[in-house]
Amino acid sequence: MGYISYKKALHIICQFLIIIIVVELRSCLAKNSPANFVFGDSLVDSGNNNYIISLSKADCVPNGIDFGHPTGRYTNGRTIIDIIGQELGFNGFTPPYLAPSTAGPTILQGVNYASGGGGILNQTGKIFVGRINLDAQMDNFANTRQEIISKIGSTAAMELFKHALFSVTIGSNDFINNYLTPILSKLEQKLIPPEIFVEAMISRFRVQLTRVYSMGGRKIVVANVGPIGCIPYQREINIIPVGGGAGAGAGNDIIINGSSCAVFPNELAQLFNAQLRGLVMELCANLQGSQFIYADVYHIVDDIIQNYISFGFENANSSCCYVAGVYGALIPCGPKSKVCEDRSKFVFWDPYHPSDATNVLIAKRLLDGDPAHIWPINIRNLMAN
Repeated sequence: MGYISYKKALHIICQFLIIIIVVELRSCLAKNSPANFVFGDSLVDSGNNNYIISLSKADCVPNGIDFGHPTGRYTNGRTIIDIIGQELGFNGFTPPYLAPSTAGPTILQGVNYASGGGGILNQTGKIFVGRINLDAQMDNFANTRQEIISKIGSTAAMELFKHALFSVTIGSNDFINNYLTPILSKLEQKLIPPEIFVEAMISRFRVQLTRVYSMGGRKIVVANVGPIGCIPYQREINIIPVGGGAGAGAGNDIIINGSSCAVFPNELAQLFNAQLRGLVMELCANLQGSQFIYADVYHIVDDIIQNYISFGFENANSSCCYVAGVYGALIPCGPKSKVCEDRSKFVFWDPYHPSDATNVLIAKRLLDGDPAHIWPINIRNLMAN
């Protein structure tokens, strides 16, 4: 009768226990450690553009002034997704994909693929030379996905993706740095009506969001385009002077297309947003097990701008980081810029992006808001499911 030695039996038992521990660890990683996968543009870029050759960068002072140093974020402090991650208890800020340190176990907590200047359409942002558009961001996630599968196995990886937060914040550049680009825009607008351009964006976006689902994403928050006609840059280039301006924050002696914001850019954003909401509803209905969320950033930001005093701000139209212009928006924020005395009193940090204080308000609405601001459920309820 055959038998095995005590040492060999002990070895077999140890191997069996290791397998059980690994399986349990993988399951724990997938279910109990929320991961955060971020796609988008400069509104949520956490530093990817630091690692590419691009004219769109936020790697110099005074950007990141409230971090104590530039981080690659296009604001004085945190982005909206940074704040949401903190509120949900994620393990630190989600790191940029291109950072050398974004490797190993770190990726199991999520990765940020966003890029300043990036858009839905691949030609968007070409004026910056380097940028990572959404198709390329999806390719980068595919690489991360494969690496995660190799680390914890396919079953555990799919479970991790099922419970992870996926967010997509993109579309503004397709207007600002594509359709509305000065000089080129007039010709493009004559050849391509707004309805056709928006239709092309939605068509491409449908493919991209479906790809997120096909790669395992289930909890997918899709932010619409904000009131881009109200950013300092658009106010600046659309002014109709009727008197003398007095520098950043002035704006009392001008008319802007008959209203306080540039009208046409906002009309484009609203045209896109209406179709985007329909797309989100379509994807929810057609992709089994998906939870697509429509984040109405347009109306959240519009409310902040219209009622800025009640939110504790003193300025809702000018750039806190400024060099020149009626709204301080003629030149991007950089080393030669001046910074407003109290950053918490400005809705906008620079000619294009919200301040940390504004991002806090937006994040709170997305986390805990009602269906008027985020539909059909808010992010906190989404992640509790």
